[in-house]
Amino acid sequence: MTSARRKAAETMARIDVVIEVLDARVPEAGSNPLIRELRLHRQRPCLKVLNKTDLADPVVTQAWLDHFNQQEGVHAVALSCKKAGDAAKIPKLCLPLAPQRGTTLKPLRIMIMGIPNVGKSTLMNTLLKRRVAAVGDEPAITKNQQSFNLDDRTTLIDTPGLMWPKIEYPSDGMMLAASHSIGRNAIIDDEVAAFLGDILIERYPLLVQQRYKCDTTNMDGVGLVEHIAQLRGFRIRGKEFDFEKAAMMLLQDFRTGTLGRISLESPQSRASMMQTILDSAYNPLSSDTEHR
Repeated sequence: MTSARRKAAETMARIDVVIEVLDARVPEAGSNPLIRELRLHRQRPCLKVLNKTDLADPVVTQAWLDHFNQQEGVHAVALSCKKAGDAAKIPKLCLPLAPQRGTTLKPLRIMIMGIPNVGKSTLMNTLLKRRVAAVGDEPAITKNQQSFNLDDRTTLIDTPGLMWPKIEYPSDGMMLAASHSIGRNAIIDDEVAAFLGDILIERYPLLVQQRYKCDTTNMDGVGLVEHIAQLRGFRIRGKEFDFEKAAMMLLQDFRTGTLGRISLESPQSRASMMQTILDSAYNPLSSDTEHR
């Protein structure tokens, strides 16, 4: 990651626009602060692409678009990088961000960035209409920067998934793990599934009830995982319930969209979380009492 960051900083000096690809289900938790730091240092405009929009709650996605489009030097769009028609819009959306570029004499130089497994390589392949970047349902598939000419007026630079040294907020780590931007070796699936279950029960109880045939009243995330194990008959050697397998089913149902269109955070929930953290910082004794 240190090498990738250094290389990204060097390349940033030679490009015109940054495309930050985000998972539409976790657009703020998955926005790398290092990318913002690098582009602001070089004063580069940013097109935020909320990918996997077909998996996200459309109402929440619109709220994020409104939020990001109020930021200076930023334009946001929601789409699916797998769809050629959606991806084809992106170079045109970049042109207003760098109006002095985009000619044969001065090609528009676009740098595609984002954390692992958000769809950067998929976007590159869809734009170029050929497979030039490895794609897979695992984080950190792309290992090196790659540069390609989209046409004689546009150059694309694909970069490895860039994470930052420390995720500041534990809930962000959980959301990133749930959406599969963090590998399985970094966090325990059972804990992530329980965290995910809590959010689903609170915000999308009807989807949970429809999928898992349960009453979510007084149920928490752990209880949901236990219910799935019982419902599906997941057992270890025919004896104890296999909660790990049930946890993976819940995670996969979310990741693939089987549960429905779900967002794990909204501008409102993000603001509420940050306010809670701020209040705790100003009143540590109260926070300590609550934790106990």
